[in-house]
Amino acid sequence: MIVELNEDNFQENISEGLKVVVFSATWCKFCQKQDEVFNSLPDIKVGKVDGDKNPTLVSKYDVVGFPTFVIFKNGEEVTHFSGYKNKYELMDILPKYI
Repeated sequence: MIVELNEDNFQENISEGLKVVVFSATWCKFCQKQDEVFNSLPDIKVGKVDGDKNPTLVSKYDVVGFPTFVIFKNGEEVTHFSGYKNKYELMDILPKYI
């Protein structure tokens, strides 16, 4: 499930538990493919930030390309990586932080 995040609701959405946030852009073809991957994983809740509309968040989390993933645990960043990931790559990465 994809939840749209922005500068107004970002902090409240990452404050508790393990959260996966992807920074993307509407013009990015890899970001569009990434959305398809997330939609095929209905048990994973993903926060999505439109980088073009939320430049303050892009700057704060040092996003230099799209898609960029930031994983938070109880509001603290635990890892940061970039590039398209298929569902098998994601399922290999995410359990390390649960």
